[in-house]
Amino acid sequence: MINMTQSIPTQPTQLQRSLPDRIRMALAFEIIGLLLLVPVSTFLLDKPLLQLGGLAVIMSLMATWWNYQFNLWFDRYYLIPRGRWQKTLGERVWHALAFEAGLLLLFLPLTAWLLAISLWQALLLDLAFMLFYLVYGYLYHWGYDRIFPLSAAQPKDPVAQR
Repeated sequence: MINMTQSIPTQPTQLQRSLPDRIRMALAFEIIGLLLLVPVSTFLLDKPLLQLGGLAVIMSLMATWWNYQFNLWFDRYYLIPRGRWQKTLGERVWHALAFEAGLLLLFLPLTAWLLAISLWQALLLDLAFMLFYLVYGYLYHWGYDRIFPLSAAQPKDPVAQR
């Protein structure tokens, strides 16, 4: 339970990533995701590379903003009040699902409009993209947390070892 009377830090602490680290994390996530998804979706959907690539770049910029905001919120209001910085398996799954649900709400009208498809078709396409990014996001953030740990000097969080 979050204690609403306690002060939640707004500056990076040992339990939070710095702004440059968050920027690196978000940009690398989007660039790798685009390199994986755009060529495959262009082939599978038989749409012009420029059309899908343009949509993907717009979505990537929106997702980069959402990635930063969502992860900042998650750390500040979920992990820090619990006094830890690592996520359990269940928390990683919840984190990925909540992140993708927010993106779906942002992307649905944009996808339908830019690709000139129905909302139903846009929903199916966005769900396919969401499935890709759900798996990719889980694996990416798991790997990122191991490649760029917050601090080697910090004691291991026993909850995250489960």
